[in-house]
Amino acid sequence: MNTMTNRRLAHARRGVLLAALMGVLAACGNDDKAVAPAAADPDPWPQVAWPLPQDGALDKRITDLMDTMTVEEKVGQLVQGDIASITPEDLRTYRLGSILAGGNSDPGGRYDASPAEWLALADAFYAASMDTSQGGKAIPVLFGIDAVHGQSNIIGATLFPHNIGLGATRNPELLRRIGEITALETRATGMEWAFAPTVAVPQDDRWGRTYEGYAESPEVVASYAGAMVEGLQGKVGSPGFLDGRHVIASVKHFLGDGGTTDGKDQGDTRISEAELVRIHAAGYPPAIAAGAQTVMASFNSVNGEKMHGNKPYLTDALKGRMHFGGFVVGDWNGHGQVKGCTTTDCPATINAGLDMAMASDSWKGFYETTLAAVKDGSLPQQRLDDAVRRILRVKMRLGLFEAGKPSSRAVGGQFALVGAPEHRQVARQAVRESLVLLKNQGGVLPLSPKQRILVAGDGANDVGKQAGGWTLNWQGTGTTRKDFPNADTIYEGIAQQATAAGGEAQLAVDGAYTTKPDVAVVVFGENPYAEFQGDLATLAYKPGDDADLALIKRLKADGIPVIAVFLSGRPLWVNREINAADAFVAAWLPGSEGAGIADVLLRRPDGSVQHDFKGKLSFSWPRTATQYANNVGQKDYNPLFAFGFGLTYADNGDLAALPEASGVTGNEGAAGVFFARGDAGSGMALRLEGSAGQGVTVTQVPESLEGDLLKVTGVDHLAQEDGRRLAWSGKGEAIVALQSHTPLDLQRESNGDLMLLTTMRVDAAPQGEAWLSVGCGTGCSARVALGPALATLPVGQWTRVGVPLKCLAAAGAEVGKLDRPWSLGTAGAMTLSVSRVALGALNEAEATIACPGA
Repeated sequence: MNTMTNRRLAHARRGVLLAALMGVLAACGNDDKAVAPAAADPDPWPQVAWPLPQDGALDKRITDLMDTMTVEEKVGQLVQGDIASITPEDLRTYRLGSILAGGNSDPGGRYDASPAEWLALADAFYAASMDTSQGGKAIPVLFGIDAVHGQSNIIGATLFPHNIGLGATRNPELLRRIGEITALETRATGMEWAFAPTVAVPQDDRWGRTYEGYAESPEVVASYAGAMVEGLQGKVGSPGFLDGRHVIASVKHFLGDGGTTDGKDQGDTRISEAELVRIHAAGYPPAIAAGAQTVMASFNSVNGEKMHGNKPYLTDALKGRMHFGGFVVGDWNGHGQVKGCTTTDCPATINAGLDMAMASDSWKGFYETTLAAVKDGSLPQQRLDDAVRRILRVKMRLGLFEAGKPSSRAVGGQFALVGAPEHRQVARQAVRESLVLLKNQGGVLPLSPKQRILVAGDGANDVGKQAGGWTLNWQGTGTTRKDFPNADTIYEGIAQQATAAGGEAQLAVDGAYTTKPDVAVVVFGENPYAEFQGDLATLAYKPGDDADLALIKRLKADGIPVIAVFLSGRPLWVNREINAADAFVAAWLPGSEGAGIADVLLRRPDGSVQHDFKGKLSFSWPRTATQYANNVGQKDYNPLFAFGFGLTYADNGDLAALPEASGVTGNEGAAGVFFARGDAGSGMALRLEGSAGQGVTVTQVPESLEGDLLKVTGVDHLAQEDGRRLAWSGKGEAIVALQSHTPLDLQRESNGDLMLLTTMRVDAAPQGEAWLSVGCGTGCSARVALGPALATLPVGQWTRVGVPLKCLAAAGAEVGKLDRPWSLGTAGAMTLSVSRVALGALNEAEATIACPGA
């Protein structure tokens, strides 16, 4: 029977299915139930000694200054604005206490701005904060940045492995040195505040921020927290403490961010207080004891209450029982998620214990409503003064009032420090010590550098992929090789050593070769992501995409030994890939120093071992893709590779074949993907309807569906019929929509710079008004005009078209309860092909639909 006959039979069967599916899509119930916290210890919080003695002279200086400050100036100190939304001129007027550069905020809006441009911007904001020509007090502004694995927003900076890799080193002293280097490179480029370290204790590896955690073990996290704080800030009592070569640290995220239900970022951590303290607060006592100057509040809730509004924890526990003497800063508009609050109006967050709100793009409204709250008494003067005093105390400890502009400080403008060779050597050491060897069949490793080595896979020659998220931009996507002048890819590191030893390394991402190699190193893994963009439904590696496995198998079939180097921000179910390869190395997200991998994989030219494997798993490796409760110490703990596992060259690295049943049942797709590979995403259906609402809903998208107003046919993009061509006849209004079985809460996504991305091809431009919309029924939907954007796109070419979620929210969409996260409609003739609809980062869109009112 030929393929065409098969397709006709399939279409006929689906036609019967369509007839049965006419009508309204039934709503699915939500099985999540509130979990009552277990009985708590009356006081499980540890008593911590704050290491900085009371300083009467400093306190008097603060009091004298505050006595001269207006209420407007005091409120300004409580507010932090993002450089993409505030200018130095704004700062002259509003006298805010701090600015930040968010993940997608850069001088001139360019992710590849030079270190000199960053320093000039820092100088400009500092000068504005000290300018009293329009009145006001000269109070220096604090400039904060997400220097989470080095000063990773800056071109040329040293990029250390992400925290998950550092956790595998079990080397706190290495962390101290990394903190010192990060502080130097941050100060050289003009900033004095690093939003690090993250001391989350991830408990479900589906969480998109797992790689920001050092370990699933609270003990490992606790062993690192103080060392990293001392590296960033200097050691309390030493001459270098908070001097011009150090920055203030921000220990984050307080509290419970790694314990949310189902690993959902910004979700709810349902837990007893005793367990919350034992697991998730483990990093805070050593960080406080090391003199951490700031703590960042977390997006998540604990037992239903958002941390940005949680007074018992922010004030009573952190500042009270644990004697934290710095100030508490919020996360990006996190105050807007507190019950009864918006991003521009939330005195409740200050009353709860937040001292400075990260009102990134909402700073002006937040300032105005907070000022009004002080004046009407809903924000008490005593709480205002306490917050201001805490902020000024940190600024004075840091010496900001005497420091002068950033470029004139101790290492300001010393750009030779950015990516300095000695800094890169420390990062390279961190890479070597972070690698975990899971399999070494027949002792295939280490490799002779004198061989002909094929280096393959899409991670082989890609610094952006090996560095991961929070690299030059929020998601770490869209970068090129030239953006990393002080870096080595994994291929480059192998090639340098092979060439020096008289061998040869050949790069072939697709594994193609003309002369058969002696061995192949295949580098593959997760693509960059950050925060909720990385949330997963299961721990299956790239479900539905077997390209990496096929590459390994093809090389093996040619009789070539294969070394698999796996880049990932978490342990994932890769049993098939482990089985197919001769050796398997968990390399995590190593950063700029790909040559550190060659140091361990390759022997010296004389045949001796250069560097042995030292890394030990800081996260347990899953036996199946559905093994989410997989942390050391848990009941029925039974991982594939246990916490602490890691082979050395002295060990027998042989591994029996692993089971290849993932444990995944049903359509468990990736979070935030609404349409891909020719079908609706998990929990989604396709709805076709006319202007009166009549239509059809299908849970399995057909390859062909023909109607009077709209015709759907299969189309090829990256694979056979992985897209759908949508042809509007022009005989009347018709809408194609992706409809969710249960309402989607996209508030967190709209809080950041995420877009609704449609990978589409214009086959025939609209002959009338066309639109894209999201909604949840009458009165809570939003629509943007599609025609102007489509008119600029080349016909017949695939393009990612994006619309910012925050624009849709501003246009009236209730993004907390969307049941239609994507719709296209027109009354005129139009033909579009669509292959993917998903949430994505700002820099993933090739074309952007104008926001309503823009």
